[in-house]
Amino acid sequence: MERIEHHASFGGRQEVWQHASATLGCEMRFAVYLPSAALAGQPCPVLYWLSGLTCTEQNFITKAGAQEHAARHQLIVIAPDTSPRGEAVTNDPAYDLGQGAGFYVNATQTPWAPHFRMQDYVAEELPGLIESRFPATDARGILGHSMGGHGAMVTALRHPGRYRSVSAFSPIVAPSQVPWGQKALTAYLGEDRSSWQAWDTVALIANAPERLPLLVDQGEDDEFLATQLRLELLEAACQHARHPLTLRRHPGYDHSYYFIASFLADHFSHHANALRP
Repeated sequence: MERIEHHASFGGRQEVWQHASATLGCEMRFAVYLPSAALAGQPCPVLYWLSGLTCTEQNFITKAGAQEHAARHQLIVIAPDTSPRGEAVTNDPAYDLGQGAGFYVNATQTPWAPHFRMQDYVAEELPGLIESRFPATDARGILGHSMGGHGAMVTALRHPGRYRSVSAFSPIVAPSQVPWGQKALTAYLGEDRSSWQAWDTVALIANAPERLPLLVDQGEDDEFLATQLRLELLEAACQHARHPLTLRRHPGYDHSYYFIASFLADHFSHHANALRP
């Protein structure tokens, strides 16, 4: 494992590391913000951020202003890349499939299956690495944006007891019912739509054994809201299952990091309240 970036920030340090992932079979990068307590060797809770389509580990750490919030709450923040990378890794020329578009699922189909196991990476390999190499506790929260919002909610729902908090910005809530998700799930999981349900938040909510409260923020001027995000499906599913949901709609805001940065402080407070004793 090699540190390839480090920057002082709000009394802590923003770093980027590269390592060989056994799960993905390639070199991977992840960003880690270490607050001052962690730099002093004090174990801190960990908040995982999952980014959206076309992103890398850089988008969140350079655009969201997360370091100030992480420092205030003394949280370690981890932002992995969104997919496996490299010349030996299968890719597609489209922006919404392949490298940069891992969708946080475990692929079962050729040629994707050997590398595209992002669910196992973010839920198992990466936390194991973080908790063994950094002063991190096993108190974990998870959040994300768009494809990463889908990833955060699905990961928490698929692993009850592993996370203490979950939230999302502009998430893809029902990938089996929207074009982005249908394209990715067909490629990664195959034509059998019944296999898609295990990767669909709306489907998982119905029988969730754990009722972690969901905090979701959505911009009403988001160009993808009606066709790709379909937040009304999540709202209906949570109402039917009586799953706790705080869904906040914001007039004038779009799908960008300007939106994320505007409300990120609330998400950090949501997670800090669950992660801190």
